[in-house]
Amino acid sequence: MLHYEPKDLSIPEVHKLLLGGVAPRPIALASTISKDGINNLSPYSFFNAFGANPPVVAFSPSRRGRDATFKDTYNNLIDTKECVIQAVTHSMVEQISLASAEYATDVDEFVKSGLTPIDSDLVKPKRVKESPFQIECKLIEMKSYGDGGAAANLAICEVLKFHVADDLFTNGVIDPLKIDLVARMSGNFYSRAGNGVFEVEKPIGKKCIGYDQIPKHIRESEIYSANDLGKFGNSESFPDDKSVKEFIQKVIDEKQDNFENNIEAFLRYQRLNEYKKML
Repeated sequence: MLHYEPKDLSIPEVHKLLLGGVAPRPIALASTISKDGINNLSPYSFFNAFGANPPVVAFSPSRRGRDATFKDTYNNLIDTKECVIQAVTHSMVEQISLASAEYATDVDEFVKSGLTPIDSDLVKPKRVKESPFQIECKLIEMKSYGDGGAAANLAICEVLKFHVADDLFTNGVIDPLKIDLVARMSGNFYSRAGNGVFEVEKPIGKKCIGYDQIPKHIRESEIYSANDLGKFGNSESFPDDKSVKEFIQKVIDEKQDNFENNIEAFLRYQRLNEYKKML
């Protein structure tokens, strides 16, 4: 394992580590308006939600890395105290990337990106029609951390109104496959909802036995993965013999399927003379 202290790295090196290790990150497509009435639209992936009562979100329109100047989003928020944050879906991602380019202050990124501005109900900044999830916000506080290039400015905002496409819901919950969000990774990489989406049972309202109560011979078994043991620990009681046998058979079957798939890949690489991939 490599070990770094930020003081020993350049700012770009620190930035790259954060982007690669703190990922995937949701994207806030932030719409603001200047005091002169010019629309601004820009994506930010240092973003998340932090409470529901009241609903609070925050994102970081950090200083520009090259000269430590403030971005238009920051200046507009300071002047008007309002914004609209949109979710970014796969169908929008190339236009969002286009909106992230650095334009002059008097340029409307809605025009440059081809995205459609529509009026908001409670704030002046426009909403993005193409996004199925839009939140109108007011700025609660802007926290600044440093005055150098790439220094963070944390825009803490209260949600005033949600706008959500009605076809996104399954059993009263926004379905990750329907909303089809994308998230930022390192470099030019993004991630997308799809085959990578899975469920993990939350131990809410349960008295779980915990990892420490799993018998030692099971914890040290080569059959079970760490995730298997986590599932065991999430139980409220020990399973009966029948359940144990059924689970063991399921694990064996899955491992057999994986083994057969690996053999197919091994032989395919052999035919292609790609010997490194065979390893």
